[in-house]
Amino acid sequence: MSAAAGQTVTALRGERVDLAAAAEQFLSSTRLANPHTYRAYASAIDRTVALLGPDRLLPEVADDEIGAALTHLWDRCAPATWNRNRAAVASWLTWCRTKKRWAAPCVPDDVERRRETSDETKAVAKTTIHRLLSRRDVPLREKTLWRMLYETAARAGEILALNVEDLDLEGRRAPVRSKGGATEWVYWESGTAHLLPRLLRLPDGSTRTHGPLFLSMRRPVPARRPAAADICPHTGRARLGYDRARVQLEKYAGLDLHQLRHSAATHLGEAEVPLQLIMAKTRHKNPRTAMRYVQPGAEAVSKITEVLAPRGRTH
Repeated sequence: MSAAAGQTVTALRGERVDLAAAAEQFLSSTRLANPHTYRAYASAIDRTVALLGPDRLLPEVADDEIGAALTHLWDRCAPATWNRNRAAVASWLTWCRTKKRWAAPCVPDDVERRRETSDETKAVAKTTIHRLLSRRDVPLREKTLWRMLYETAARAGEILALNVEDLDLEGRRAPVRSKGGATEWVYWESGTAHLLPRLLRLPDGSTRTHGPLFLSMRRPVPARRPAAADICPHTGRARLGYDRARVQLEKYAGLDLHQLRHSAATHLGEAEVPLQLIMAKTRHKNPRTAMRYVQPGAEAVSKITEVLAPRGRTH
């Protein structure tokens, strides 16, 4: 075998590919063309690579090291978060083995998906939502994000992916990229409309006109600098990530981001809004899927129980 052929075989086996290069190639592949999908995968994979060591060679990483990294990073998270990040890392490693033919580790069998119960995304009472959104100790960024998620009934990833130039402030709407890749519209009400101008205002009194809508609090370090599209041209700060947004809602209210969408759908159902309109609002295509989100909450069940009460004292 010639020296050139030997080098080709070595490259194909991934013997000289480090974790950072393998992650970069996967994240730049066409399968992650959707910005929302890219951000979700990049967050999980980048944190895993950072923990294991970006310069580590791919074939030298053992399966149990992958399992230990996942456990260290997300063991205490909700099952949905654990499953999402586990799946992202597993997809990356599978791509390395099957598409690139590199020697790569696997997610070990004992690091399993976790059962997601309906209670984890149960609806929250409307009074609880309004109390949360009126608290004075909640920062403006979080208050705007949570109210926008509730009023649009949109997925958290869709709202976090919005840019300032996407907003139709007068029409109180913005386009989002759906799971299937189609462009759809989400709509908000006066609460969000009141907060957005404050969120966009800069310290000098001017207004942000381009870049990510929701920003992290600090500028990114050079080693973890995101794509240019995820950097605010006015402040240099990066787009707020899903994990940080999740942590903030859990910190202030002990809730999951998805509960805001679930609660919005439930409250619309309790208000006797037709299922067809609720599906249009939440952009569900399957009525069976939408029905899971419009089960009456405790407040509604308590209220209809009044119908069973006696109309007056009997003599």
